[in-house]
Amino acid sequence: MSPITRLGDSTYEVDHVYVNATAAVVGPKEGAGPFHGQFDRVWEDEMNGQSNFEQAERALLENAYQIILEKSHLAWSDIDLVVGGDLLDQLISTDFAGRTHQRPLLGLFAACAVFTEGIGLAALLVAGSGPRRTLVSAVSHHFAAERQFRYPVELGYQRTPTAAWTSTAAGAALITDRPAPIKVHRVTFGRVVDYGGKDPNDMASAMTPAALDTIRHHLTATGQQPDDFDAIFTGDLGDFGLTLLREYGQQQGMTFGPELNDCGRSLYDLETQDVHNGGSGPGCSASVFAGPLAGRLRRGEWQNLLLVSTGALFSPTTYQQGESIPCIAHAVEFRREEVPSG
Repeated sequence: MSPITRLGDSTYEVDHVYVNATAAVVGPKEGAGPFHGQFDRVWEDEMNGQSNFEQAERALLENAYQIILEKSHLAWSDIDLVVGGDLLDQLISTDFAGRTHQRPLLGLFAACAVFTEGIGLAALLVAGSGPRRTLVSAVSHHFAAERQFRYPVELGYQRTPTAAWTSTAAGAALITDRPAPIKVHRVTFGRVVDYGGKDPNDMASAMTPAALDTIRHHLTATGQQPDDFDAIFTGDLGDFGLTLLREYGQQQGMTFGPELNDCGRSLYDLETQDVHNGGSGPGCSASVFAGPLAGRLRRGEWQNLLLVSTGALFSPTTYQQGESIPCIAHAVEFRREEVPSG
């Protein structure tokens, strides 16, 4: 059997690809949420000794990298390829971190969908006898993203009920061909979907159709139903987007049960943490997977998980020009594997 099998237009099944280690580093707000105690490191404050928000975002990413290396007992020279992305112009967090690690780097932009895009790409490369050890990452910082995409953070503006809270978080995963309890089984790369939404403070409405489109393509290609999974986690739809996803799915004959959840909705306590619709940012789904979700797979509490990170592909320039918000979602199906000891 080929190590890569194409199941549909954009769905691939891969063999002998595993998640050997994960790392999640989050800010104090994220660390105080429902997943308290399930991250590798929680910062005491948003800056962690850095002089500006952008440097703090890069420090989050470098913290996650260091944790991965320590867990894996590897040096940077053992890493064949780094694949990652962030929200900031020219991918400065991912690219500037490359000045330190000095490993081959593929910088990706898919907004908040970049983590599953990176894992999907890494899985194909590893399965295809390319790099054996690929480090995938995604990072965001609340205040860095706010002042780039919306308002100066010093303004103290009032946020709308549909607004998401960009997460101060980084997640990383080491993808290799060495057997481990978490297997990358299948990936589906999404297409750009644009239903005409223009409000940067309501990205859930814009991203939900993209999430449903990718989930539908994945299920069709693999012959599965939503309840075949222990959990389906979307990326950044939040509470409002999750409701829309259920409704849109029902209209297309796809019924979601209790297996459906969302990383942005789960990362915070929506009643007490004043995040409105929930979390967003590339670090949102990356940290939620690398921390709590991967933990449940490793412990055998889940046997399979579909992670569908979602991204709004707009920029401050396109928003100011009155453009709509095109969106995308990429899906990765993980499975629990029993690995013989020794």
